[in-house]
Amino acid sequence: MLDLLLKSLITGLITGTLAAMFGLGGGFLLVPTLNILGVEIHHAIGTSSASIIFTALSSSYAYYKQKKIYYDIGIALASTAVIGAYIGAWLTSIISPSKLKVIFGITLIFVAYRMIKKKPAEEVKEKVRERRKWVPIGGFFSGVLSGLLGVGGGIINVPFLTWLGVPIHNAVATSSFAIIFTSTSSAIKHYLLGNVELYWLPLLVPGLIVGAQIGARIAKKTKARSLKNGFAIVMLILAIRMILKGLGYNVP
Repeated sequence: MLDLLLKSLITGLITGTLAAMFGLGGGFLLVPTLNILGVEIHHAIGTSSASIIFTALSSSYAYYKQKKIYYDIGIALASTAVIGAYIGAWLTSIISPSKLKVIFGITLIFVAYRMIKKKPAEEVKEKVRERRKWVPIGGFFSGVLSGLLGVGGGIINVPFLTWLGVPIHNAVATSSFAIIFTSTSSAIKHYLLGNVELYWLPLLVPGLIVGAQIGARIAKKTKARSLKNGFAIVMLILAIRMILKGLGYNVP
């Protein structure tokens, strides 16, 4: 039991820190970690969705104090993301676990690529105003991905917001804020489907909350380019593992 508590705390701390730093929610680590610990993939996704709510709340509070959140854009994202998240969660009931693992692995590869290739964007107010009409559409697809894969939606939010012209630090903060609503919608549907294992929440949440505070502080002070590259390598390893397991290979 003590070993499980320690693993859960470490997982929460690492996930919360990295999630807050990059505005990604945390499901990209929680889902494969829970799966490794023996949680069935659908339940890992549902439990991750519920856990992410606390990560997003904690990181959003930290970014609120830093005054980094663009609330108008975040609310516009969330308005359609909650619908998409509900649909994405429903899709898990008709997609097999093996296909979900392959989808999740491919998604992780995309995230790793974005981490390596992403360059800081300068804010161009005219570009933001011109492209704001796309915010609800981006929010919807972010929500679908959140519900389907148990991630917060930041995988789409952050690159999408930087495409709008939002500076990277504000994009991360705004994504964290929008994820509160996305993950809540996703978690509700997963709970109704019986995919949320409540046993894991008290084990993971304390580490997630503390880690999110740490991650937001680190993001404020550093560009973390070397950390991004190292993190991308970790995600690539997780992605390969998930894809191989989804294809039927016996990997640890």
